Amino acid sequence: MKKINIIYILFAFVALQSCTSDLDVVAEDTKVNSPEQLFSTPLGYKQALAGVYGNLSLTGTGDAGSSFLQGIDAGTSQFGRCMWYLQNLTTDEVVWTYENDEGTAELQRNTWTSANPILLGMFSRTMAEVALANDFLRQSTPELLSARGITATADVAEINFYRNEVRVLRAFAYYNMMDLFGKAPFVTETDPLNFKGPQYDRKQLFSFIETELNAVIPNLKAARANEYGRLDKAMAQMILAKMYLNAEVYIGAPKYAECMAKCSEVISGGYTLNTKYLNNFKADNQTSSEMIFTLQSDGVKTQNYGATTVMINGQVGSLEGNGAEFGVGGWGGALRLRKQFVEKFDGSKFLTDARKTYTTSGARTLEIASLTNGAQGYILHKYSNKTVAGVAGVNSTFVDTDFPLFRLADAYLMYAEAQMRKDGATNGSTATNTTAQSLKYINDLRERANNGSTAANVSKGEVNLDFVIDERSRELHWEGHRRQDLIRFNKYGGGNYNWAWKGNIANGTSIGTEKNVFPIPTAAISANPNLTQNTGY
Repeated sequence: MKKINIIYILFAFVALQSCTSDLDVVAEDTKVNSPEQLFSTPLGYKQALAGVYGNLSLTGTGDAGSSFLQGIDAGTSQFGRCMWYLQNLTTDEVVWTYENDEGTAELQRNTWTSANPILLGMFSRTMAEVALANDFLRQSTPELLSARGITATADVAEINFYRNEVRVLRAFAYYNMMDLFGKAPFVTETDPLNFKGPQYDRKQLFSFIETELNAVIPNLKAARANEYGRLDKAMAQMILAKMYLNAEVYIGAPKYAECMAKCSEVISGGYTLNTKYLNNFKADNQTSSEMIFTLQSDGVKTQNYGATTVMINGQVGSLEGNGAEFGVGGWGGALRLRKQFVEKFDGSKFLTDARKTYTTSGARTLEIASLTNGAQGYILHKYSNKTVAGVAGVNSTFVDTDFPLFRLADAYLMYAEAQMRKDGATNGSTATNTTAQSLKYINDLRERANNGSTAANVSKGEVNLDFVIDERSRELHWEGHRRQDLIRFNKYGGGNYNWAWKGNIANGTSIGTEKNVFPIPTAAISANPNLTQNTGY
């Protein structure tokens, strides 16, 4: 199979830190090994490593409805699904039809509170990743390896690779906490289990993540040198590039030159653009040369209601019943496009653009007068549970398509934006100061989207920051970036850019700047007195 063998043995004995008191990790399998048994061999360490990775894909050790987070539903705590809801459903790209699904109505109407179950799920799942990483690091010290008789040079070296990867995964978890919540309880492997970590703000988290990633990058495997499903230098570099691009939001200081440097390292590292845009979103997208790091999905091994299962089934239109197109049964029009996203493809330059996949024909309306009417709003055709060759995945509900957390095209666009901002571009300005290199990156993506044709290429005079954010949506829609981008461009909380149902108004209305971070879940604050609520909640 294409996927790393995800084994959830760690879930049996790691207690979550800084979540609610009733959200401990619970063993779901009586055959799960104890820590002493698991860590007695080098193979056990690899199985434990798979558990740290696995927390980003699955929710428990049982079926798709199982969750090792006691007291939280699997459907509202799967990492990819929660992340996608927060980064995309809260923006101008997409709406969810079934508002009875807990937490979704408040997110897509921008009316969430600290009691929202999806916010609790994301907070808890992400801090679970920190807990799992910390325990792996505790269990893999040189002293413990020696005491357990694991002394062969090759075994020790490989486990040290695991340790460095786990440190990146922990940094990635804190990166998400910094971006989404603006703060987090801070816990490392030197702290005891059930330790109520102190609250770290964005500046503290930024400093930790930056220091940690720079320390481990030299000791990670080179880009594309690791087995599929495991991270490499490029993944860590992408996290840093994202942080530097958003540094003015996070820490109030520009770091655009640093962003350009990290993007350049990624771009020169060995990944290459897939010649076909849509091949990045098919059931065999693990073969794409563009994928830097993904959330793995397999219709047999990783059955869960995660991001790609939700998106592909959700794409199926209530009017079209076109599940066969994607190799799934579909969920009757669960997902539809907001008008403002569709309009980003207006104009003759997008007539042959492969990124323009939405359906416009038939009885569908562009306007969404009712969020619960699956016949209103266009539908997307971007993701598929079929391979490049057209072979459907092994399961018609749980898809084989991996979710692209980081892919090379994003590095191209981040470089261009960072260069423009470094050279003086500001939000709302019409200045066009893109360099030849940045313009080449933009047009490389345009040519790829148009089957190699240069007809849709843009000139230097057409590229300002407003162009860049629209191009990011055209290239990266439904990939977990949109909310972050809108905030960076001052088009989210406090901005004057409105979209359908923003602020719970059909035509959209402004929302407060407090919405640029999510509230800390009430349950998390109750469990850890070190945490304080974000302003405005």
